[in-house]
Amino acid sequence: MNLLIIGEDPPTASSLAAGLKGEGFDVTVIGDDDHPVETAGDLNPCAVLFDTATHCERVFDTCRALRRMGRTEPMLVLSPHHGACHRARGLDAGADDYIAKPFQFDELVERLQAHLLHRSVAADARERLQVGRLLLDMRLRQAFFGNVHIRLTQREAELLGVLMRKANHPIGRDEIYDELWGVQPNTSLNVVDVYIGYLRSKFTDITRVGGPFIGTVRGRGFMLDMAGYKCAAR
Repeated sequence: MNLLIIGEDPPTASSLAAGLKGEGFDVTVIGDDDHPVETAGDLNPCAVLFDTATHCERVFDTCRALRRMGRTEPMLVLSPHHGACHRARGLDAGADDYIAKPFQFDELVERLQAHLLHRSVAADARERLQVGRLLLDMRLRQAFFGNVHIRLTQREAELLGVLMRKANHPIGRDEIYDELWGVQPNTSLNVVDVYIGYLRSKFTDITRVGGPFIGTVRGRGFMLDMAGYKCAAR
């Protein structure tokens, strides 16, 4: 895991980097005037540590800029300022944590690892969706039901995700279209029916063993019926 340290004092930042390398991190150290926003974009680090001595405002500005870029990795500010107002301003700028100096190195490592774990769990939650026995893995683009699994295209997986998030409730064509194709030119509502057809075809093996099926609700759209085709047909 590549960790980026943006340090105001090079010797202090280098010492911190040595300790973190001993904990198994790959560490890159740059000064706070070495184009930190561009460097973070190039490195795509697992986390960013701001090691500041005096210039907290510069750190806060950089943190805000990174968040505006869409950076989501944990950002921790290490600062000599103990006041509650400094902590509040750091967190308001987008930092995940504010650690006042001096601090115990072991505590820093534990807090860093806790933030990384939280991000990892959140990422897994976004990539895996489960309703009943039906599991969708967005990263693998596969759906599982018991011992049956089916492979999906990226768009089919996204469509199944939409249906699963509202399982047993009809979803209109307009709503599906807006969520999956709304910003794409030269497409029409018919594309929803086309991909529903693709997904139904692949869902045959799951439906055959009593799994959910994708039904049409007249006048209201489509629905992932978790009761299964046989139950719904009664």
